[in-house]
Amino acid sequence: FDPIIQEYHGISADAKHTSDMDFSKITGNVNPDAPVHSTRIRVGRSIDGFGLSPGITQEQRVGVENLFKTASANFKDELAGTYYPLAGMEESIRQQLVDDHFLFVSGVSNLTVVVW
Repeated sequence: FDPIIQEYHGISADAKHTSDMDFSKITGNVNPDAPVHSTRIRVGRSIDGFGLSPGITQEQRVGVENLFKTASANFKDELAGTYYPLAGMEESIRQQLVDDHFLFVSGVSNLTVVVW
């Protein structure tokens, strides 16, 4: 998958990714004059009882989506928001989310396979 990943992210074959998952090092916004107004939650890793997304069935995808909808409905205060399913979304809402940079533009080849 390396060539696909490299093309999609525009990185060279010798690029190195480093991670530091120590949350204690995160303090406030990167720029206090530019507060965070939104964020995305990507559910793309293993969830107990489900395989990884490339190898699961449509029924399992629906199960993952329903699990996430249930969990996210319990988000409170600054984490609360609106869940927008990709399948069946009204075109006007989809376009507004694209325009506001909350949703990828339609036709991104690596993402179109996840919507049935």
